[in-house]
Amino acid sequence: MSSISWITAGLLAVISGFFSKESTPVRNQPAPIADTLHYPEETHFKNLRQLTFGGDNAEAYFSYDGNYLIFQKTYAKEGIPCDQIYIAKIPTKPEEPFVPKLVSTGTGRTTCAYWLPDGKHFVYASTHLGSKDCPPVPDRSKYGNKYIWPLYPSYDIFLADTNGVIVKQLTNAKGYDAEATISPDGKKMIYTSDKDGDLELYIMDLKTGKEKRITHDIGYDGGAWFSPDGKKIIWRASRPKTAEEITSYKELLAEHLVAPTNMEVFTANADGSDIKQITSLGQANWAPIFMPDSKRILFASNHEYRRGFPFNLYMMNGDGSNRVKISRDKGFDAFAMFSYDGKKIVFCSNRNNGGTRDTNIFVADWVE
Repeated sequence: MSSISWITAGLLAVISGFFSKESTPVRNQPAPIADTLHYPEETHFKNLRQLTFGGDNAEAYFSYDGNYLIFQKTYAKEGIPCDQIYIAKIPTKPEEPFVPKLVSTGTGRTTCAYWLPDGKHFVYASTHLGSKDCPPVPDRSKYGNKYIWPLYPSYDIFLADTNGVIVKQLTNAKGYDAEATISPDGKKMIYTSDKDGDLELYIMDLKTGKEKRITHDIGYDGGAWFSPDGKKIIWRASRPKTAEEITSYKELLAEHLVAPTNMEVFTANADGSDIKQITSLGQANWAPIFMPDSKRILFASNHEYRRGFPFNLYMMNGDGSNRVKISRDKGFDAFAMFSYDGKKIVFCSNRNNGGTRDTNIFVADWVE
């Protein structure tokens, strides 16, 4: 999921730092790019609206009826030092405000919230049982300033209702459990865990609690989604190959860290069979989802830019062919999701942020 999922706070803190525009141009540096809400080349977006205005807002996902979003937010100015989960009704009129409501505990760090079909419950990961405080952010200088995500061992996945009441704790294994999404019929949950010594995908039957591990290759497997028809799954994965890459991956994992700078898109049948690598683009290809037809794929990537950014949204066929660039921000576009009727898209972006490091939520009508 995104995210990331995501470990999202770490991702956005680093990426938004890369993408922030200086309020005063530095000598010998290009002048800041003017804020833009909707780029002319973004022909698949219509009636684009910005819903949040400040902080790091990420992983905003539609309820099944398309009326609400659930998302995570960090905004120190509003007393939110690290990600918490919010829900809000999507405005239907220009004058209608977007008013978020806190539905996580308000303690620890949270990530990766996702609705159940009933619209009354959701799953999310949280560290609040480990500590009420925000867990520490890794010191990147210890790792040569390498871009890394923390894998907080105190993350577990919870089922809660829209009043913020935790109904059930779904995971309790030692280690990182997060990045959960739900099958369209509401019966299964797919998530990432390192409980078996590597970052793998698991599918849990929500009624019985029985689960199946579906990935087995070394490397990070995460951010998985079911296709709208429930027949497929899609996710991001790293696959270290050389001895040096494998050693580096394992050393970071032992410290509850991962460096997600090389990831590709993978798909499989919903039971985990027939795993296929769909992209081989290099760099970071992630936050993939199936489009409403359950055939095409939308994902975020920086593969066009060797410096590591921008990140933009791309559309492609299920086999990776016919890749088309969808979004055009000069910083960060990601965490896309379509409404279940296929008429709208939501995503998060650095666009139109007034020269700050803010990442906000945007919703638009989808135009084929």
